Amino acid sequence: MLEEMIGQIIVVDLRGQYVVLGTLLRFDDHCLELRNADLHDLRDADSTRELYVLEARVTGVQRNRKRVLVVRAEVVAVSRLEDVVDE
Repeated sequence: MLEEMIGQIIVVDLRGQYVVLGTLLRFDDHCLELRNADLHDLRDADSTRELYVLEARVTGVQRNRKRVLVVRAEVVAVSRLEDVVDE
């Protein structure tokens, strides 16, 4: 499944108060590697996780990392940004 997402902009929901958006470069058993990523601490915003991701879908990913490694043990869900719906 993740193989299909390589090269695409994805949303990675993490345990706790973080969400990561960026282009999936590669992955292994331990990490996901994203480039041009937005590592966002939801405690720094007045919006919910869902609203933040919806806004990113409309305005684009606000990159704050050229490259980030995400520990897979912390991942709750992964989806393509284009699959996020506003219904």
